[in-house]
Amino acid sequence: MPNPIKRNEALKPLSRDHHHGLLLCWKIRQGIKRNIEPERIKKYLDWFWMSYLKPHFEIEEQYVFPILGNENELVKQALAEHRRLRRLFENEGELSKTNSLIEEELEMHIRFEERVLFVEIESAATAEQLLQIKENHYNNEFQENLTDIFWK
Repeated sequence: MPNPIKRNEALKPLSRDHHHGLLLCWKIRQGIKRNIEPERIKKYLDWFWMSYLKPHFEIEEQYVFPILGNENELVKQALAEHRRLRRLFENEGELSKTNSLIEEELEMHIRFEERVLFVEIESAATAEQLLQIKENHYNNEFQENLTDIFWK
């Protein structure tokens, strides 16, 4: 198992968001394995998207990605993945397939940001840029939605 990545203080809240995103992927896998109705999983996904993931994407796109610039290949990849994930979360059709795609693509996206993109951003960011990220993170402490714990 690889050593945990030492993350700059300014990016730690975003990494905590990523942790909750990985847990979301696990919850989707559990729901699928337990044959939970796709509509129940989708309802939770809608809540997670609006409460956490959409604001997270906005912070990254406004304050984190510009550090490397929109022409940077890693940033282009992250932005393309954000667009794809947005479409998946907002898709109301073929829920079984969509839920499964969200699980796969979100996990890959988070691993890419944590292992590749954030490493580059940390090495390129100025103290001012890191401070701006820290000041603009919504500090939305994760509050689990216990309305339907389909993964248990």
